[in-house]
Amino acid sequence: MSIRDQLSGLTETEEGRRRQSIGALDRETIAGYVWALPYLAAFVVFLLWPLFKGLWMSAHDWNPLLPSESEWIGIQNYVELMSDPFFWNALWNTIYFVILTVPAMVVLSLALALGVNRNVKGKTALRTIYFSPYVLTIAVVAIVWLEFLSTDFGPINYYLDLLFGIRIEWLTSELFAMPSLAITTVWWLLGFNFIILLAARQNVPGRLYEAARLDGASSWRQFRDITLPQMRNALLFVVIIQFIYQFQVFGQPYVMTGGGPSESTRTIVYYLYQSAFNQQSYGYAAAIGYILFAILVGISLVNYYVIGGNNE
Repeated sequence: MSIRDQLSGLTETEEGRRRQSIGALDRETIAGYVWALPYLAAFVVFLLWPLFKGLWMSAHDWNPLLPSESEWIGIQNYVELMSDPFFWNALWNTIYFVILTVPAMVVLSLALALGVNRNVKGKTALRTIYFSPYVLTIAVVAIVWLEFLSTDFGPINYYLDLLFGIRIEWLTSELFAMPSLAITTVWWLLGFNFIILLAARQNVPGRLYEAARLDGASSWRQFRDITLPQMRNALLFVVIIQFIYQFQVFGQPYVMTGGGPSESTRTIVYYLYQSAFNQQSYGYAAAIGYILFAILVGISLVNYYVIGGNNE
């Protein structure tokens, strides 16, 4: 056999292997798409389609009974929102609630995670205790805290009256209503953040702390230069998730205060609910939802670049 024939045979063999490899890759790709189809179908039906449908509704004076007769009004709903004092009041109430809850949850959950990570007795029991409120539904949490915060019969006011002779109108006072919802929320969701941050802390290599101690670094320096940088991804996740979650607060004011007193606990999502189901203004409610969506995207991007921008 000549050298040319041998080279030709090798070339054909390599070409056959390449085609076989490409065919196998195609089969793997097809199999991957097949297995992903159920999720993709759910994504389109329950997320993508409602996303575009809501945007379409926000540009109409929507008629839920006869959608085909809905009147196209363009950006009128958005223009009206910008001059709606009830919307701005709901937006401020939501921002106030986020300010009360997110920093408190992040700081407290980080402190609990760092504390439980130490060699303390009963760590398993502590993890269970801290996480257990999170498994409750918001309806159960709200009803429990309605009893705790009751002006006349709640245990908190009972002991305040017993010790200091005072009773606070936790849920019927404009001053205390939103802080009361914030306390309820922090108690309810603290365990979720705690578990995430505890897992992140346990993944920090111990050799980093050993080296720092050998160099004479104080506990504060170890926390600042090792713990926080190593936990940055987890902290970023917790902060973004809590911003998104708390901006969508609904169950607490709906069950505990009804948006009162004097609309002091009416949040954006609560106002969206009232616009859609009480006032039957579905297009206007959809516009509120897209303003909220834009706010959440902006906040997530800011958090990402502020907390995670240098995470390389």
